[in-house]
Order: sequence, then structure tokens, then C-alpha cells
Amino acid sequence: MNEPHRTVEVEHKDVQHKSDSSMVASTFIKYTAYIIIFFGFLYFLVKYVFPKF
Repeated sequence: MNEPHRTVEVEHKDVQHKSDSSMVASTFIKYTAYIIIFFGFLYFLVKYVFPKF
């Protein structure tokens, strides 16, 4: 019953998610511009193109 001491090494990993706020803001602005252009194009179709048919 006399067991020798065992040394166990535990590896700890610290995962840090780095968020660049300027990158997030520029991506938000880019996709907002895409959405505005898309809805502007749809408005143009509904207002000017479809009534001509």
C-alpha cells in the first residue's frame, strides 16, 4: 500500500479572443452599405421599372 508519488504535469492553455474594434466597425459599415444599395435597387425596380409593364 505504499505507493510512490507520481508527478503529473497539467498543461493549461489560455485562449484569448482578440477583437479589433476598427475591423468590426468597418465590416459593419460595409455590409450596411450593401443593404442600402440592395434596397435602393429594389425601390428603383418597383417605382420605375415595374409600372412600365
